[in-house]
Amino acid sequence: MNRLSNQERAKIIGCLVEGNSMRSTSRMMDVSINTVTKLLVDAGTACAVYHDANIRNLASKRVECDEAWCFCAMKEKNVPAEMKGVLGLGDVYTWVAIDSNSKLAISWLVGRRDAQYAHAFMYDVAARLSNRVQLSTDGHHCYLEAVEAAFGCEIDYGMLIKVFGAPLGKESDRRYSPAECTGTSKRRVSGNPDQKNISTAFVERQNLSMRMGMRRFTRLTNGFSKKIENLEHAVALHYMHYNFARIHKTLRITPAMAAGVSDHVWSLEEIAAL
Repeated sequence: MNRLSNQERAKIIGCLVEGNSMRSTSRMMDVSINTVTKLLVDAGTACAVYHDANIRNLASKRVECDEAWCFCAMKEKNVPAEMKGVLGLGDVYTWVAIDSNSKLAISWLVGRRDAQYAHAFMYDVAARLSNRVQLSTDGHHCYLEAVEAAFGCEIDYGMLIKVFGAPLGKESDRRYSPAECTGTSKRRVSGNPDQKNISTAFVERQNLSMRMGMRRFTRLTNGFSKKIENLEHAVALHYMHYNFARIHKTLRITPAMAAGVSDHVWSLEEIAAL
């Protein structure tokens, strides 16, 4: 059986983390789509294991959380009635926590945007921090009980609540237009958060990097995920590359180096070697 060299694996991984679809990667690298799929599964699994073991005891000061939407298999409106609520069909959200200073992606979770996943996500975030932090989220109500359950009173927590109006433009132009943000308000939830640092700007900017780095998150294409498992592997691979191998333009180093988790910029070959 033919076996790819580590350099060939690294090139395929490089295509995937730079926003190419699996089939375009297959064509560019002249390999089978099954080869690309298997490498995604293997690499995603290895990256998730490495992240879980090494992103621990972080001395973060400020953390921001958000959820990024995509869909799997089909749009939510097209899910049959008897299949409603099945994870992997329709709307899927990627929960993300980012260190505001180092820009390190501390934790992520692919699932629904409900209380069950909010609790699982916040417990994981809390388990990776070594000290009290200031936490900022949007106004999603599921965060309230989840943060209290995971952190108790050992948190300075504030919410940035956005007020949205109707999309601008003619009726025919509104289908894919975002709602206009007409205002924001900051709310202290617990502890003593610094009002000027209640923000989700960094994590929302990171969400843009995620959409640009994974074809599965690109809107109005047929590159969306067909299987929830492959979406999870793609997210794990993306954040491994984002944390360890991609130099942040503002920091001039990788987020992992800024957080003291790594002492060098990882190469794609190192990721493939996992």
